[in-house]
Amino acid sequence: MAALCSSDLIIHAGDVGKPGVLEELRAVAPVIAVRGNIDKGPLARKLPERDVLELEGCRILILHDLADVELDPREAGFQAVIFGHSHRPLIETRDGVLHFNPGSAGPRRFRLPVTVGRLTIAGGGMTARIIELGTLQQKPASLPKRLSRAAACAAGGVQNAAARASREAR
Repeated sequence: MAALCSSDLIIHAGDVGKPGVLEELRAVAPVIAVRGNIDKGPLARKLPERDVLELEGCRILILHDLADVELDPREAGFQAVIFGHSHRPLIETRDGVLHFNPGSAGPRRFRLPVTVGRLTIAGGGMTARIIELGTLQQKPASLPKRLSRAAACAAGGVQNAAARASREAR
């Protein structure tokens, strides 16, 4: 949970699973979430397929499956694309655009690491990093079980003071 505690905003790149996950994440920070392929029923109807976030002059496309990008992100003015689906952590720059998959903080999948991502935006630039969480058994004993589950389901966090100002302006 420490990986999310200092976040000003949490971005969930899909495969939320249960509505309670988003509620628990909102107890930590505001959440932007998109629909993933495992999201069904009422939850899926509430989540958009994609979202666009603008912070400190950085335009970010958020979607679940990178294969669903139907435009050239650079030509469309995006500085970053955040996605999930494969659950494989990735930080890569393609044609000047950051492509960032924070991995999966939920139950271990396919021998992949359990991770979240941190995107720091400052001075019009972005820095991305992957934070490996290890096993859920390593959580502090004092951490409430519900918050532990929320951390396990978070796809990534964004740390940015501008996010707070943007929320207050709404």
